[in-house]
Amino acid sequence: MLLVFISSVSLHPHHLFEYDELSQYVDSHQEEYVQTLRDWVAVESDSSDVLRRPDCHRMMDMTAEKLQAMGGKVELVDIGVQELPDGKTVALPKVVTAQFGSDPSKQTVCVYGHVDVQPAKLEDGWATEPYNLTDINGNLYGRGASDNKAPVLAWIHTVEVYQALNIDLPVNVKFIIEGMEETGSNGLDAMIVAQRDTFFSDVDYIIISDCGWLSRRPALTYGTRGNCYFFAEVEGPKQDLHSGVYGGTVIEPMTDLIGILGEFLTSLSDRIGKILIPGIREAVAPLSDEEWKMYQDIEFDIESFKSKIGVSQLMYSNKVDLLAHRWRYPTVTIHGIEGGFSGPGSKTVIPAKVIAKFSIRQVPNMVPAVVKKQVTDYLNSVFAKRKSPNKLKVTMIIGAKPWLADTKHPLYEAGKAAVKRVFNVEPDLIREGGTIPIAKTFEDVTGKSIIMMPIGGFDDGLHSQKEKMSRYNYIEGTKLFIAYLHEVAHLKKD
Repeated sequence: MLLVFISSVSLHPHHLFEYDELSQYVDSHQEEYVQTLRDWVAVESDSSDVLRRPDCHRMMDMTAEKLQAMGGKVELVDIGVQELPDGKTVALPKVVTAQFGSDPSKQTVCVYGHVDVQPAKLEDGWATEPYNLTDINGNLYGRGASDNKAPVLAWIHTVEVYQALNIDLPVNVKFIIEGMEETGSNGLDAMIVAQRDTFFSDVDYIIISDCGWLSRRPALTYGTRGNCYFFAEVEGPKQDLHSGVYGGTVIEPMTDLIGILGEFLTSLSDRIGKILIPGIREAVAPLSDEEWKMYQDIEFDIESFKSKIGVSQLMYSNKVDLLAHRWRYPTVTIHGIEGGFSGPGSKTVIPAKVIAKFSIRQVPNMVPAVVKKQVTDYLNSVFAKRKSPNKLKVTMIIGAKPWLADTKHPLYEAGKAAVKRVFNVEPDLIREGGTIPIAKTFEDVTGKSIIMMPIGGFDDGLHSQKEKMSRYNYIEGTKLFIAYLHEVAHLKKD
């Protein structure tokens, strides 16, 4: 039996939503979709390795060719060059834009995604070849499978399915797909600014599917943390020194650095994770009763979470505190120290220069420029007390803002309806602890409303040696996107 859905508020009442027919088409073509993902994963589009830059260019060409073959209006947008540490330059991968439909009476959505990936080598600990998509018990293992090639393809398949069945797209669909996301989206911000009044002028909503579910329950994401990433550099002698010859006669940079980090950590974070540097905690938006209730209702198993990451104890023992500190409170992490000797074996060296690398995740209503001053002033004051002849330089190399959406926006109501149709459950409304800077750029530059609609699984192992996309999420996620376009078509046009 064919179930047909008609909405009384549809902008196009003559369009019946033939969901069953669309869904059945997806099911019957899933092997084709998996093969396309296999072809895409085979391209080693590692944007962090300039030696792999030809693969990144090839990946962008493949993406453009796929969209062109579907009849889209496609452009490969040149966004300039990347300057390397040695002063040489290399071309950035072009950004692919595409358009399907231009009916002014319809809503227009713009789907963002990326097709570059993190580095991956078999010797890193992969059980399978990272660039050969391998199906094991319904899980498709390969670098970039979940982050972000399968979600991008699922959106492309969504348009293909409507086309194949000769059913009009319920909305106009645009794509913006980049190849440098994993290294900071070089050149993309400027491109968005340049095309604000052209490519983005008729866009009503922007959709990002570069995130994942929290559990086995489907989710809609409404917030991400930002990130302030710092280098604290202490420099002393003009060269590395022999610790036997010079130890005990010079004030060592590493000793200074460890000393200020020790005091820094005392004020940076107490044992339950509160950052105590003056002004930082005071800037954080308070946790409302409504938000507390949202966290309370989310499906999340603490024991499963501990088992997944391999720890016996967490900083918090209840779900609400754990999720709140993962998503909506700032956290600090010391990532490492550059300089000196860290290889295997032993070396008796006094390093002339050492650099600590740490970051503070940003949340509403923190401002990166203010945090930069707070951290820099504090570190300088701590260092001054040591009366050291060495030099301290504090640099903030990343200042990404947090992003937060209104879950009561019609975009999220449409998302809930689509999840209900496809999965027959209500979605969790979640935030991401990580940073997706492009969301805030889209919001600030275009003024458009944004939704994050993930299809990746909670156990997809992004950036790890076990990255995968389950066949179920890939195929059912395509159906979710099909249903979502129908729901968005029913929203009142601004």
